[in-house]
Amino acid sequence: MSVLITIAVLALIAFWGVAGYNRLVGLRNQVTNGWKQIDVQLKRRHDLIPNLVNTVKGAMEFERGTLEAVIDARNRAVSAAGPADAGRKEGELSAALSRFFALAENYPQLTANQNVRALQEELTGTENKIGFARQFYNDIATKYNTATEVVPTNLIAGVAGFARAELFEITNSAERDVPAVDLSMKKG
Repeated sequence: MSVLITIAVLALIAFWGVAGYNRLVGLRNQVTNGWKQIDVQLKRRHDLIPNLVNTVKGAMEFERGTLEAVIDARNRAVSAAGPADAGRKEGELSAALSRFFALAENYPQLTANQNVRALQEELTGTENKIGFARQFYNDIATKYNTATEVVPTNLIAGVAGFARAELFEITNSAERDVPAVDLSMKKG
């Protein structure tokens, strides 16, 4: 009888171990999928930027430094490795694009150009998709990280070598600043 109880206990422990391991594998695969979704949107963003720069290059000849800063930031972002590095480099690219769009407002011929407007709208849509993909990734990565740290699955995670997933974080302090909005309608 005690042999049967021992076998049953060992079978339960084995079942629990396999179930915990499979859960961690599933979560890790969701984290990988979340990162790949971000990667797809980042590639789309990186592909749109040279088209936008080429479209406005002639009209913004005096802003060559801004255009070069956008391309340099894009090239650094393309070479990012992992979520933390990508978050930092994509933040730099976002800042360069913000400066670019602010300067583009000074060129009425650009704001009236259908190609420029279409590219800006595509970039805006892509930025929104990137934001949603980052949120999904951080949510699933947090769920995965929690599963690797809580008892009892942390025992399986430690033995099986499940590493923490990196999260996207705001690394540029300017991105944390609350924008100033003045709706007072004062004239000048």
